[in-house]
Amino acid sequence: MSFILIFEQILNGLQLGMMLFLMSAGLTLIFGVMGLINLAHGVLYMIGAFACALISALTGSFWLGLIASILVAALIGAMIEVSVIRRLYLRDHLDQVLATYALILIFSEATRWLFGSFALYLDVPDILSHSINLFGVLDYSRYRLFIIGVGCVVAIGLYLLIAKTRLGMRIRAGATDREMIAALGVDIRTLYTLVFALGAGLAGLAGALLGALQSVEVGMGDSVLILAFVVIVIGGIGSIKGAFVGALLVGLVDTMGRFLLPYALELVLPAESAATIGASVSSIAIYILMAIVLVLKPKGLVPANA
Repeated sequence: MSFILIFEQILNGLQLGMMLFLMSAGLTLIFGVMGLINLAHGVLYMIGAFACALISALTGSFWLGLIASILVAALIGAMIEVSVIRRLYLRDHLDQVLATYALILIFSEATRWLFGSFALYLDVPDILSHSINLFGVLDYSRYRLFIIGVGCVVAIGLYLLIAKTRLGMRIRAGATDREMIAALGVDIRTLYTLVFALGAGLAGLAGALLGALQSVEVGMGDSVLILAFVVIVIGGIGSIKGAFVGALLVGLVDTMGRFLLPYALELVLPAESAATIGASVSSIAIYILMAIVLVLKPKGLVPANA
C-alpha cells in the first residue's frame, strides 16, 4: 500500500461525498422547511439520470443533457408538490411515508414502461474523458474531479442563497415558524413549491452526474437515498452545513473503509479471511458511524440551529 493509492482513495471518497451532498442537500432542505419525509427523493434522482441520457442521445451533447436533468427533475418535483405533497403537510409522518412510497412505485413503473427494463449508458464528454496528472504522482479522472468541483460550487451557491438572499431569509423563516411567515403575507404555498423544485433539481443533477459513471436504470436511486438519509442523520436534520459535513464524512469513511480495512486485518488474519471479513465490515462502516454520532450527538454534528 502506497501513498499514491491512499491519495487516490481520498479523492474517490471526496467524489462520493459530493454526490451524496447533492442528493442529501435537497432532501434536508425539504425536510427542514416543510417537515416532510420524502421517500420519493430517489425517484427524482432517477428521473434526472434518465432525462440526461435521453437528451444526450437525441442531441449528442452531454451538457444539454445535464441541463435537462435539472430542469426536468425540478419541473416534475414541482408537479408532485402541487398535486400530492401539498396535501400531506398537516398529516402525520406515517401518511407522508406511505404516500411518497406510492410515488416510488408509480414513477418506477412509468419509467420502466417508457424506457424498458434495460440499462442506458451515458458517455462522458471528450473534454472530461481523459485523466489529468496531479502533482506529478497520480493520473486521476477529470470527470471525477469535475464532480468534486460541481459539488463545491453547489455548496457555495446554496450557502449564498440561504444566508444572503431575500428568498433564503424566507426559507429560513419558513423552517422556523411557517404560521408566522404566512401571517406576514408571504405566499407559503409558492415558497414550498420553489423549495421542493430546488431539492428535486439537485437530486436530478446528482443522478445525471453519477449516470455517466454507472448504468442508468430503474431503481438506481434507492441505494443512494438510503445513504442520503444516513448523511442527514449524521450531519443534522434540516442543516445544509450538516449535509455537507455528513456527506464528506460518509464518502470518506465508506471509501477508505473498503480500501484500508482488509489491509489492517491482514496483520492478524490470513489474507483470504481478512479480505472476506474486511469487505463485510466495511459495508456497514457508515452505519456504525451513524450509531456513534447518534449516541454522542443525537441532533447530528451540525444541527440546524448551529
